[in-house]
Amino acid sequence: MKQRAAELRAQAGGNGSAKKQREAQACLDAIAALTDSDRRVAELLHAVVTQEAPHLDPKTWYGFPSYARDGKVVVFYQPRAKFGTRYGTVGFNEDALLDDGVFWPTAFAVLDATDEVEARLRELVRTAAG
Repeated sequence: MKQRAAELRAQAGGNGSAKKQREAQACLDAIAALTDSDRRVAELLHAVVTQEAPHLDPKTWYGFPSYARDGKVVVFYQPRAKFGTRYGTVGFNEDALLDDGVFWPTAFAVLDATDEVEARLRELVRTAAG
């Protein structure tokens, strides 16, 4: 919660391109602070979002690398090291356009960055970003 409060204070200052640049740098800094498979997956997600959904803005959300549309987080990476779990999670919030009937996944466990993971992420990000 302290991380989120600090993020909100930092985001409150300014607007426009300077604010987006600060938020994008915070996202890159969050990725750089990760280690091992967490960093590889976060770097892969960043590359995929940059290529497949350049209209999503990089930022942090609760300290996690995330990507937003109109200020609302669409996709984020929750590193395994943060909570001591055996896998990191690529998650999608309610603003992601993943609806598929009355039941669909919104989070995906990821052990490492592979070609298979990249292909699936590209598909998910394209759909989620609209």
